[in-house]
Amino acid sequence: MITIKIKGMSCQHCVMAVTKALGGIEGITDVRVDLQKGEASFAEEKPVDRALIRERIAKAGFTLVD
Repeated sequence: MITIKIKGMSCQHCVMAVTKALGGIEGITDVRVDLQKGEASFAEEKPVDRALIRERIAKAGFTLVD
């Protein structure tokens, strides 16, 4: 599992938006978002470009923290 920090989530709607954004990326499975920690975890079936993850998170209205 890979864990990333996400800034800007504040409610269950945010969790669903991030889950949908990450789940829509080919190669990413088993997305789990933890609102309290401000994190998302997922499995990669194949390598996924970090820039694509950043772009999808931004498109959903949030910020990927490095």
